[in-house]
Amino acid sequence: MKIVRSLFFYTVFTISTIILGITAIVSTYVTHNSNWAHLVGRFWGNLNLWAAGVKVRVKGFENLDRHHAYVFLSNHQSLFDIFTLLGKLRVQFRWLAKEELFRLFILGPAMRAAGYVPIDRTDRKKAVESLHQAAERVKNGTSIVIFPEGTRSQDGVLREFKKGGFLLAIKSQQSLVPITISGSHHVLRKRGDWMIHPGVIDVTIDRPISTAGLTVKDNDVLMQTVRETIRRHLTPEERGPMPEREPSTANLSLDA
Repeated sequence: MKIVRSLFFYTVFTISTIILGITAIVSTYVTHNSNWAHLVGRFWGNLNLWAAGVKVRVKGFENLDRHHAYVFLSNHQSLFDIFTLLGKLRVQFRWLAKEELFRLFILGPAMRAAGYVPIDRTDRKKAVESLHQAAERVKNGTSIVIFPEGTRSQDGVLREFKKGGFLLAIKSQQSLVPITISGSHHVLRKRGDWMIHPGVIDVTIDRPISTAGLTVKDNDVLMQTVRETIRRHLTPEERGPMPEREPSTANLSLDA
C-alpha cells in the first residue's frame, strides 16, 4: 500500500510542480503582484500533503496578527516542512532559501516570481546582501520564513542553529515567531528511503518575540531562546541533547 501511495504522491508532485509552477510565473507577470504566486504555492503545498495522505494539526494561530510582518523561524525535518508551511501558515510570506533551489527547472523561476529571496551560503558577501534584502522586505510589511538549522535534519533531531535569521530579525527590528514542526521526518526521511509514510504533522506557532531595541550583541541569547522554545514542543526523540546552559531572557520580551 505504501508503494502505491508513494507512486501516487510522486506523480502528483511532478505534475503539480510543472503546472502550478507555470501558473505562478504567469500570474505574476499578468497581475504584477507576487501575492498571487504565493497563493498558487499554498495550493501546491496542500495538494501534495493530500497526495501523501498527511494530516497537519496546527495550534497557535491566535498568537499572530495577520496585519503584522514577522520573521518566522522553524526547525527543518523533511521536504514536507515546505508543503506544511506553504499550505497551513495562512499568511502571506516569502522564503529565504538556498540559492541552489532557484536553479531547478520550473520550481526555480516560480520561486523568483513569488518573490522568494535566494541566499548563497558559499559566498559570505552575497549571503549578507540577501539578509539585508530580506530585512528590508520585513520592514516594508512582508513576512519571511527561515530554517535556522540551514538544512534538513538527517534523523529528525533538532540541530544547532545558524545566526543569519536572527541577525535578520534584529536588523529589521520586527518580531520573531518560533514555529515547531514535529513528525514530518516520519513521513519522508532525508536520505535512504524514498517511500512515503502517511501520518500526522504537528505545527506549533509560538508567541512573537520582540526585537525592538535589540542589537547584534543580543544575537546569541535570542538564538538560544528560540531554539529552546522550538525544542519544548518536540517529542523526546526529536529534541536532541540539552544545551550546556539555559538561555537568559532578561533582554527579551513577548509581544502582547
